[in-house]
Amino acid sequence: MKVIVDEDSCKGHGICTTLCSEVFALNDYGYAEAVSEDIPDDLHEAVLTAKDACPEWAIKIVDESES
Repeated sequence: MKVIVDEDSCKGHGICTTLCSEVFALNDYGYAEAVSEDIPDDLHEAVLTAKDACPEWAIKIVDESES
């Protein structure tokens, strides 16, 4: 599984970085990006929580065969 942040949808709330800083970070412009597209098994729940908490629905989780 991979995680992708839609840069057009992200508004820089930073909730994802607070919930899972191992996978998400804010870039120089203040918008979220996935610093690790591959989701480690031990962080899967944290990534799902961050995805569900995103008010802009900018976080997508995809099967590797779809990306």
